[in-house]
Amino acid sequence: MEKERKLKNEVNANGVVEKGDSFDPAAPPPFKIGEIRAAIPKHCWVKNPWRSLSYVLRDLLVVLALLAAATHFNTWFFWPLYWVAQGTMFWAIFVLGHDCGHGSFSESPLLNSFVGHILHSSILVPYNGWRISHRTHHQNHGNVEHDESWVPMPEKIYSKLDSSTRILRFSLPLPMLAYPAYLWYRSPGKDGSHFNPYSSLFSPGERKAVVISTACWTFMFGLLVYLSFVFGPITMFKLYGVPYLIFVMWLDFVTYLHHHGDDEHKLPWYRGKEWNYLRGGLTTVDRDYGIFNNIHHDIGTHVIHHLFPQIPHYHLVEAVRSRSH
Repeated sequence: MEKERKLKNEVNANGVVEKGDSFDPAAPPPFKIGEIRAAIPKHCWVKNPWRSLSYVLRDLLVVLALLAAATHFNTWFFWPLYWVAQGTMFWAIFVLGHDCGHGSFSESPLLNSFVGHILHSSILVPYNGWRISHRTHHQNHGNVEHDESWVPMPEKIYSKLDSSTRILRFSLPLPMLAYPAYLWYRSPGKDGSHFNPYSSLFSPGERKAVVISTACWTFMFGLLVYLSFVFGPITMFKLYGVPYLIFVMWLDFVTYLHHHGDDEHKLPWYRGKEWNYLRGGLTTVDRDYGIFNNIHHDIGTHVIHHLFPQIPHYHLVEAVRSRSH
């Protein structure tokens, strides 16, 4: 009972012990992952495909409505509003495709793959290629030796970067536009591509899935080129190109916030036996995005998502509250 009381009263929604000022984020957590799992209501694990599909329908209807409004008004006063709104909706669509990749969209792998390919291909993300690398990130988060993304760069790698790479990677706002380059080349110090089935990212058994996703991406890219000839490149840039860039900025901005602390609250990284799945998951950070929380499907509840990516996004807030009381 004393251990349970300590878990309930001293751990906040981010898995951080709040009693006193002596909290050491690198210290082993005073609880086990099974205790967190047991505190989450059973219905939070239930995946309702119809409910998941309703969010897809909602987002697609908003995207179409924004497209219709942009073509109707077609004024420079309206375009900036459209770009921000549509870019945000592209980001929301990405999050739903991300849920498909985790299997939290439904219990059906076929439905997850079908919907995931449609959603991610529509915003130029290779579904399986990214799904697999993102799985690696979840399985190794906080492990400086094996994590896939946002790993601190060793000085020996940084010193070998040319000046243009340093500018692109570390000079704002350029890092907020880095996602397309990451898909093609990964991060500095890592080899491979999310489009190449023979990349070191993938096992031989995953190559067919990567080929399918790359083919879907290629089809979408070709469709955009065709539409640029039909409607003109300037029109397509305004309708699709700028919202795509806003989406990329959302993705990089949110991902950065979820995996970095601040000057006063540094997040630890682990090596070797110091790392385990729970410690790695607890080095992520929950963020409150206000009115955007519902729009981008509560992606801010990131700690519980990292620990249990099987939980559907519409149960994440309740799952967080259950483990923090």
